[in-house]
Amino acid sequence: MNEKNLMSRRRFVAGASSMMLAGAAAGAVKPLSSPAPKLAIDGGEKAVKSSPSPLVRWGEPERERLEAMLQQNSLFYWKGPQTELLIERFREICPMKYVATCSSGTAAIHIAVAAAGIGLGDEVITSPVTDIGTVIGILYQQAVPVFADLEPNTYNLDVADVERRITPRTKAIVPVHLSGNPCDMYAIKALADRHKLIVIEDSCQAWGARYRGQPIGTVGDFTCFSLQNSKQVTCGDGGVVGSNDERFGPLIQKLNTKGCDRANRQGFQTTMFSTNYRMSEPQAAVAAAQLGRLESIVSQRARLGNLLSEKIADIPGIRPHQVHPEDRATYYFYMFRMQPEAFRVDRAKFVKALVLEGASVGAGYIRVPIYREPPFQKHDFFAGRWPVKEMGLTTMDFTKHRCPEAEAILETGIKVTIHEAMTEEYILGVAAAIRKVAQNYAV
Repeated sequence: MNEKNLMSRRRFVAGASSMMLAGAAAGAVKPLSSPAPKLAIDGGEKAVKSSPSPLVRWGEPERERLEAMLQQNSLFYWKGPQTELLIERFREICPMKYVATCSSGTAAIHIAVAAAGIGLGDEVITSPVTDIGTVIGILYQQAVPVFADLEPNTYNLDVADVERRITPRTKAIVPVHLSGNPCDMYAIKALADRHKLIVIEDSCQAWGARYRGQPIGTVGDFTCFSLQNSKQVTCGDGGVVGSNDERFGPLIQKLNTKGCDRANRQGFQTTMFSTNYRMSEPQAAVAAAQLGRLESIVSQRARLGNLLSEKIADIPGIRPHQVHPEDRATYYFYMFRMQPEAFRVDRAKFVKALVLEGASVGAGYIRVPIYREPPFQKHDFFAGRWPVKEMGLTTMDFTKHRCPEAEAILETGIKVTIHEAMTEEYILGVAAAIRKVAQNYAV
């Protein structure tokens, strides 16, 4: 599909989604007029006629890099040929002056938080619907995560709510590009600049995504990626952190490797306190090979996700995954929402019916917002204690914290698996299944 047609489809999806959402907001949920075919759960024929092809993630490119790695005398990362190639290929997709490979996306975010100087009692605003790895580094720096609410259909930070939660203690914002769908980075960066805040982009699920045509991660002060096994590209576990900011960039490498400044030949001197988050050469070899075919992987995911949005945009009671027409989402997963008042069944029954139609779907993304997980409800982060609170440096009480839209998203969202081995035929079948189930269960 050429770029002109792709943009036309994006604009159609955005327009159709906006009209559908506006109608839903006005209470204009109307039943579909055509007779509903019999559901598979009731003995009818499945809507999804074809199964996705198996996803083969490894091949000759990875084997070639691993064989080259086996010829090396050292598997240590510093100036290792596999690590150097990985950094080179990373810079081709995300132009960063300062780059460090590391052991995970969690490590990448912790490195960025530490490099930004975030510490005792500082507040960092981020999303409550994300992997716990987004906030682990914040807590380990003895800072306080503050969760802001989300936009209802992008599932990304609501900038207005972020602004409401800024206090004199706020030091940074960590926008999460959930599922590879870009946050509104110009708005977030403008807000951060007004309040003199640092922006750390959590791009862990957003390999290959583009914000207003530019590579994801290039608006904020830092970007952090994950190479964990489920991501669009992977080496099993790993991460990359980058920055173009001269204030912070030189600290990234030191904070990745026990405070040693290898770039300035001080590799055995601890110039600052930090942990060890290094990636090894075997991991870098696989990751470098994966980045060599990133575009083919994410362009297919983007095409299939946008196609699904296009085909379900007009279904009453269904709210597609909303993407700005000038952005590219790369769909770590796809998630749509069902309006409970539009259907005679709950989400569990709706999902069960979709699965029996042959669609690979599940209920929601994470179980509850991060702040409702047991360690947050108990303020139990360090051997049953939270020193920052005990010292009176925060009044945060996660038992009283609320993000109503985020909670509603997790209660009404239905996650659809999307990957590059899937075909248009399969996605059209999933769209047909959603339409069929919605018709049968409509109020």
